[in-house]
Amino acid sequence: MNRQIDLAGASGARYRYSPLEENRFLPPAGANYVIAEITDDGAANVVYAGETDNLASQTWRADLEKARRKYSTVTVLTRLNVTRAVREAERRDLIDHYHPPLNG
Repeated sequence: MNRQIDLAGASGARYRYSPLEENRFLPPAGANYVIAEITDDGAANVVYAGETDNLASQTWRADLEKARRKYSTVTVLTRLNVTRAVREAERRDLIDHYHPPLNG
């Protein structure tokens, strides 16, 4: 899967996410990430929304493993965002729209 997926926020803003290839080089950049089940028609069932200062540090892996215990077919989608304020606002917007069960 290498096509981009658009996610909508509660604000009406749209965010374009890309599937993360877990074994490839990851940039040491700030990013938002969602953990989602991808349906046959390409829609994302978001189960968790997060953000990180450094995608390469792979702090998202703990969230992915937790999600895989309950949702075995989930994948990570990412979107690079440099500033923390932008990442946090986007994360909140996605949570307000999707109400991911693991953000509880």
